[in-house]
Amino acid sequence: MERQYRLQKNSAFQYVYRRGHSVACRDLVLLHAKGRGRKVGFSVSKKVGNAVVRNKTKRRLRECFRPYLGDVKPGLYVVVARPSAAKATFQSLQRDMRYLLKKQGALQEEGNRAP
Repeated sequence: MERQYRLQKNSAFQYVYRRGHSVACRDLVLLHAKGRGRKVGFSVSKKVGNAVVRNKTKRRLRECFRPYLGDVKPGLYVVVARPSAAKATFQSLQRDMRYLLKKQGALQEEGNRAP
């Protein structure tokens, strides 16, 4: 996923944690706060595993979110991985990501997509 779409500053993450609304499933939690552009951050704590496992989980989550980048409504998103996400398959993470985006109401309808 391109760097321009990533949340990077701790203050941006804290803003989403404070002001955002969350939806959850077994492996992931999705927080969304209103904002102008589309920015996404991924949070994988040390409870998930060692550095190799955490980085692999983050790479998988980025790739799961990337196809929806043009379809999500503008705002700030944070995806939090639960410890069980490390053992989940890629297809399971994709299914969970789509489920959370739909549950959050973050996906735009077919006719209302931004160019």
